[in-house]
Amino acid sequence: MTSKSSPSTIRTVAERAGVSVATVSHVLNGTRHVSDALRARVEAAMRELDFVPSAIARSLKQRQTHTIGMMTPNSSNPYFAEIVQYVEDHGFGAGYHVVLCNSNDDPRRQSAYLQVLAERRIDGLVLVPTGDDATVLAQLDGLRMPVVLLDRPLAGMRFDAVCNDNRAGARLAVQHLVGLGHRRIGCIGDSPATAVSCEREAGWREVLAEAGLAGEAPEVQYGHFTAQGGFDAMQRLLQQPQPPTAVFACNDAMAIGALGALAQAGLAAPADVSIVGYDDVDLAHWVHPALTTVAQPKQQMSRLAVDLLIERIERRRHEAQTRALAPSLVVRASSAAPRVAAAAPAL
Repeated sequence: MTSKSSPSTIRTVAERAGVSVATVSHVLNGTRHVSDALRARVEAAMRELDFVPSAIARSLKQRQTHTIGMMTPNSSNPYFAEIVQYVEDHGFGAGYHVVLCNSNDDPRRQSAYLQVLAERRIDGLVLVPTGDDATVLAQLDGLRMPVVLLDRPLAGMRFDAVCNDNRAGARLAVQHLVGLGHRRIGCIGDSPATAVSCEREAGWREVLAEAGLAGEAPEVQYGHFTAQGGFDAMQRLLQQPQPPTAVFACNDAMAIGALGALAQAGLAAPADVSIVGYDDVDLAHWVHPALTTVAQPKQQMSRLAVDLLIERIERRRHEAQTRALAPSLVVRASSAAPRVAAAAPAL
């Protein structure tokens, strides 16, 4: 048994097993056939010596670490927490470890973490980007690794991307509310600079215009993609001379915050105001009332992102692909017809 001050090496393993250093290397790296008898001797020697192969040295030889990076803008957001879990599970099942980073919606932090991940010699990156398109593309330009953008594609990009059709999803939500008879339908969105929120807001505007209700809608109330952001925005909507009878929130966290603002005001959904969210996070099923929401195919998106990344890592594909998956509406208890329902406009 070697001492802690003298860790065993591939040479000491070879000496203990009575084989060449090359044979030990072939056993470790699978680079050449080794007989079962020799393999057993090498493995026995490694156990006796408490030998742990150097992942760094092996990656330098193989030019692959079987490690991928995953960066999200907000790890406290339940949507991203679920996305991370799906990416990690699928990556692990495919033989890859996942290193997680949180940019905290800060482009400077994102840039710093991209540098750290590159120095760790990861094989590829799944990125939910933060910042304007030009900034993100500039940060990614120097990376010498495959990148898959998840949830948000970038204009003029050369990277793979997996997202859902945000505008179509928003249309499902607002068409549902119009069909119930609502005419004053508000919208709670993230910053106007956030592409995902802008697409969902655009879907809201389209349906209202098609139904002849654009003139009756209150102004969009902006916040952050958080419960606090939804709470504050809902309070502002309730203070208007003609509050909405229904609200489309551009993510579930904001929708849950809006439910809290209603409760604090002595109101309830859907009796006073119907609420519809976006994402269908696990928590949406458990809040009271259970949240009507647009479901993103989160597991499918995450698995596809990992699969596309591994295709690039293993050089099985070179051209960039963008995959936009279809969302669906999940009707639960937070939406209903208004107390005095007007005739639903034809869509």
